[in-house]
Amino acid sequence: QNPSPRSTTRSMASGEASASAPPPADRIRVVGAWAGPLEVELGAWTVPMLRAEVARRAGDVEPDRVGLIFGGRVLKDDPAGVSLQQAGLKGNAKVLSTLASPDRGKALAAEAAAAAAEEEHSNKLVRLWDAAQALSQRHSDGSLLDENFNIALEDQSGQKVMFGSADDMKALKMALMLHQKAKVLIKKNMYKEALDVLMMSEEAFALCDNKLIERVDNVPMLQLDIVWCYFMLRDVSRLEVAGARLNKARVGFELSHGKDSTRFRLLQAARHADLALYVRLELLEGVVAYYNGNTEKARGSLSSAQSKYMQLQVPDEAIAMLTDMGYDARASKRALKMTGYDIQSSVDLLCEEREKKIRRREQDIETQREIMEQRRYGKTPMNKAVDMQKLKGLTTIG
Repeated sequence: QNPSPRSTTRSMASGEASASAPPPADRIRVVGAWAGPLEVELGAWTVPMLRAEVARRAGDVEPDRVGLIFGGRVLKDDPAGVSLQQAGLKGNAKVLSTLASPDRGKALAAEAAAAAAEEEHSNKLVRLWDAAQALSQRHSDGSLLDENFNIALEDQSGQKVMFGSADDMKALKMALMLHQKAKVLIKKNMYKEALDVLMMSEEAFALCDNKLIERVDNVPMLQLDIVWCYFMLRDVSRLEVAGARLNKARVGFELSHGKDSTRFRLLQAARHADLALYVRLELLEGVVAYYNGNTEKARGSLSSAQSKYMQLQVPDEAIAMLTDMGYDARASKRALKMTGYDIQSSVDLLCEEREKKIRRREQDIETQREIMEQRRYGKTPMNKAVDMQKLKGLTTIG
């Protein structure tokens, strides 16, 4: 006997209903601040969803106040959206719920936010280090000329400092890029973040040959920036290490500038080093000495810093005279400081610097031209760039 159309329709409807029915829920037991059975989908629910449901049943309290413990461990909100099943919960699992006071709940939420921010900051530092390392190693295998040809060190006479090895070049690039990034953070008053990046820059500088970097003042300037961050963060706990860093900075400036800047003045036609560096150095030395109880040293350092600061005050009339000649106001102010406010010496210095800038630009253009020409010839079977000097030698002899 054939089934009636009505029974067929009923069986099809029941089949569709069973096919579209949600999967059966699992039951867990919650005890503690709120107690009772709870039906959940272990494969779909997350810890934040469970926390929100327990908070609702506990009297619509803030979810941040609800703590969940399972198997002897605290269940934390996972940003990746891990399910309860992935967190280890099974059917009939027992979860302990706790309820913090409103103030404690806010404190816990703040701690969680701080921990998340710290983790993100750490991840940023890793990405920054990897980026600096990748940029510093670009074309270090000799496959092409380094297109970052404008990254170079000069001593106080303006002569380029030659690198002993490719590793020195890579380490230097990393250090300079990281230091520059830290300076940007300092300008934004992000001293904690800047301090972390400065430490990474110091680590990169440590990979360079000491004889190479003692001829320039980049490293002592880095030490100054580190202690400046200590100062702006009001971190009294680092007073001892701050003093050691300032000693390193002073020794570094003496090596590169000479004691009392004598080497700098000799190489730079009797001009003075930038006094602003020494104002910062002596100001910080005075603060550290004061907190260490050495009032005499503090008084001497702060008095010297004040005297140098007064020397930095450039008369507006002198700046106006140079700007009327077509020079930039900032460059004019720096030139006046370095020449003891002598107008003619300042003009000579500005002309020298302008000529140096023109020569550097011409060298950069020539280097860029060589890079483009070298790329046109491709690479050797050893995956190296074509030696342009040898190529020119061969073409010269026909």
